[in-house]
Amino acid sequence: MDADRYDPVPHDEAFVARVLSNPAVKSAYDALEEEYSAISAFLDARKSAGLTQDEIASRMGTTKSAISRLESSLGNGKMSPSLATLRRYAAAVGCRLELKLLPR
Repeated sequence: MDADRYDPVPHDEAFVARVLSNPAVKSAYDALEEEYSAISAFLDARKSAGLTQDEIASRMGTTKSAISRLESSLGNGKMSPSLATLRRYAAAVGCRLELKLLPR
């Protein structure tokens, strides 16, 4: 049953370069940059603070599942957390939320 065998696609620099050489893929990839940047910033802040989702939830007065949904929503566009929620998350990880509009 080799068809059932897990055989991941190598995700190295050569693979990324080859995939991104397709203009349609590159355009779709670039369109996601802001979302991935946002989720990375929040996850990096949590990691730097050395906190778990449970600990952040406790600091925010909510549940671990709410924090999990919040973190995953930042990259999937299905939910738009309020600025107040993002500020509370930032405070829970010892940060201050800063929102900027940058020229393109």
